[in-house]
Amino acid sequence: MEFSLLAAAAISGAAFWLVLRWEAKRGNAAGCALDLWDTGLMSAIVGLAAGRIAAMVLVGVNPVTNPGQVILIRSGVSTEVAVLGGLAAFAWLARADLVNAADAIAPAGLAALAGWHGGCVATSSCLGTGSTLPWAYALSGSVVTRHPVELYAAITMAASAAALALWKQHGRPWPLAVTGTALVVAAGTRLATEPMRVSLGSAPITFYAIGVIAGIFVLGFGWARLRSAE
Repeated sequence: MEFSLLAAAAISGAAFWLVLRWEAKRGNAAGCALDLWDTGLMSAIVGLAAGRIAAMVLVGVNPVTNPGQVILIRSGVSTEVAVLGGLAAFAWLARADLVNAADAIAPAGLAALAGWHGGCVATSSCLGTGSTLPWAYALSGSVVTRHPVELYAAITMAASAAALALWKQHGRPWPLAVTGTALVVAAGTRLATEPMRVSLGSAPITFYAIGVIAGIFVLGFGWARLRSAE
């Protein structure tokens, strides 16, 4: 793992911690017995490890006989497996109070994703397809200006994380409303920005679309649960 990737991970972790701390000071995570920092960190590690191992298997590399390559995240991670692995790990760790835990951690999780995308500044990987928009810019030594697509994603997710945290503080979101909205934003942002990304393989468009649908389902499920309890 190269140092620039570690810097991106550090930015992501810092964003996650800052939102958790901001919310904790305002009591927004009250009622959740979990240590959200430890739970979120462990879920992310499990997700990345699962995604990396899946990527190795898909290209014919045996993770058992080549354990050193597992940490080479830059060499490829299966997005789908990483996301599902991380969510499964979180669901297991928070199984005693999953609804409250999910709503408590959702804004911070979205902020962490924003930090990861914003970490493209450290990894020099912000740019996507060509563009002539005023804010488009070119790589050093190139004259082709491109969309700063990773920054688009980072800004969208960061603004949404802030909005969700404020909604929790000043509004009255129903159970799983924050979680469902965070899922829609995360998957929807990736879905909307995917056409502007430069990819060597097929983009997981279907996976992101399913993520949006899943988020809407979670929103509806939480609302139905609230109504049935009244």
